[in-house]
Amino acid sequence: MRAFIALDLPEEAHKNLLKLQDILKASGADVKWVEPKNIHLTLKFLGDIDDKTGSDITAGLQKIAAGHNTFIMRTKELGVFPKPAFPRVIWVGIGTGDSETRDLAARVEEAAIKLGIPAEEKPFSTHITLGRVRSHKNIEKLLHAITNASALTATYPQEFPVSKITLYKSTLSPQGPIYEELFSAPLQK
Repeated sequence: MRAFIALDLPEEAHKNLLKLQDILKASGADVKWVEPKNIHLTLKFLGDIDDKTGSDITAGLQKIAAGHNTFIMRTKELGVFPKPAFPRVIWVGIGTGDSETRDLAARVEEAAIKLGIPAEEKPFSTHITLGRVRSHKNIEKLLHAITNASALTATYPQEFPVSKITLYKSTLSPQGPIYEELFSAPLQK
């Protein structure tokens, strides 16, 4: 099964990020937007794993969660990867909660490597993906909208609690990915 580990966002954050997507959609750019219900913060993409590895991941997440307290996450900025001249991913960055998220990601990465899952090639970046750019259609309008929306995001950041780590199964379909929660480990209060 194809799987990943993530931090969930509350419904209110999904609604607010949908509003942000709507602002950016007005640019008319060719972007595959993440479905609001699927918006999350990925700690580690696992790829295809078997049931035994999934069980081992579950045990590892329980240990990691038991050693980490709940925390508050606050959005900070809006940006693109890899760079504005060639945007591929549109994201929302994290201010408050960044160090806690990085710590969780490092622990998850370490546990995954011990299970034989390849290490990430790029350093972890705390972000929430909003969409993926498919072509350069209306790219200048999109970049202008991102600049304007980034100021809005910085002025009115979203704040929400992070209370668990979740293992998801991801099934690809013509309509987009379908995520199924397999397991969640609560962080300490």
